[in-house]
Amino acid sequence: MPINPKLLSSFMWLALTAAAVWLLSVLAPVLTPFILAAVLAYALHPGVVWMAKFRIPEWLGAGIVLVVLLVVASALLLLVVPVVTKQLPLLRDQIPAMLVQFNNWATPLAARFGLDLNIDVEMVRQSLRTLLAGHGSDVLQTLATSLRIGGSALMAVLGNVVLTPIVAYYLLIDYERVLTKAMRAVPARWRGTVGSFFTDVDHMLGQYLHGQVLVMLILAVFYVIALAFVGLKLALPIGLFTGLAVFVPYLGFGLGLVLALLAAALQFQDVSGVLWVAGVYGVGQMAESLWLTPRLLGERIGLHPIMVIFALMAFGHLFGFVGVLIALPASAVLLVAFGRLRTTYITSDLYQAP
Repeated sequence: MPINPKLLSSFMWLALTAAAVWLLSVLAPVLTPFILAAVLAYALHPGVVWMAKFRIPEWLGAGIVLVVLLVVASALLLLVVPVVTKQLPLLRDQIPAMLVQFNNWATPLAARFGLDLNIDVEMVRQSLRTLLAGHGSDVLQTLATSLRIGGSALMAVLGNVVLTPIVAYYLLIDYERVLTKAMRAVPARWRGTVGSFFTDVDHMLGQYLHGQVLVMLILAVFYVIALAFVGLKLALPIGLFTGLAVFVPYLGFGLGLVLALLAAALQFQDVSGVLWVAGVYGVGQMAESLWLTPRLLGERIGLHPIMVIFALMAFGHLFGFVGVLIALPASAVLLVAFGRLRTTYITSDLYQAP
């Protein structure tokens, strides 16, 4: 029985796809810096193109955009480090005092219901003293043990940090040539369709990046103003960090919340001030989840607000934290692919046949 050529071709493509997926899963640790570099090159390439209009060569433009990115990332980190280093030494003295106030307020109230909520303040004070002060030998011993156990992992992380911008720089220099060679690998009869598909994907991902930057700026302004309104002295660094770090879903918001609550507890030294700061973050999170992300990101990439929430939950469930990061851009690509499949289906004989 002769084999249908179309069926044979389908099996070949299926086998190639399965082999590619298997290869990616095996080489995932090695490919990580290269994938990150490709993402950086894609996001930063418009900046190189813009500078080329002013006769800035590609090699210089690529270096400029990468340096700007590293400076922004370093500035974001430096917003957090002074806050932590300034606030942590105060914990040893301030938190026990706040716990005494809490005991004075909560213990009589709980006693009415037969509960004992009295907190052992002295034990907390000793724990904080040990945690924050510690002994030099213990710290050195712990550090040495950590280096022995996780040295390879640390070196891998450091290697990726160094390798990723280097690979991104070379990809930015050869961006157009890489795309041209990749397109030449596509069969000639498919180049029009593939080129059109990636043009639509590029447009949609560009809309996503613009929307993400807009969300970050709006939230940064909101947190700075709202935290300053409730009287937090560190409103500027903490608010800017929280707003700009929301591109990492949940983690950016969570770290900003912890920093703000810590600063509020040490500054106000009462529950009401901490609750006001927590209320600001509650409003900000609701605004981001229910309005900013669905409207400014979902509408730009053509996703309904409900689908945005579903995409975040589904990708997070399937791929964990990385899935949350790629949920919306991956949904944008899938949306373009689904639109193409829908058009093909509607124009097919299967759909139009009476």
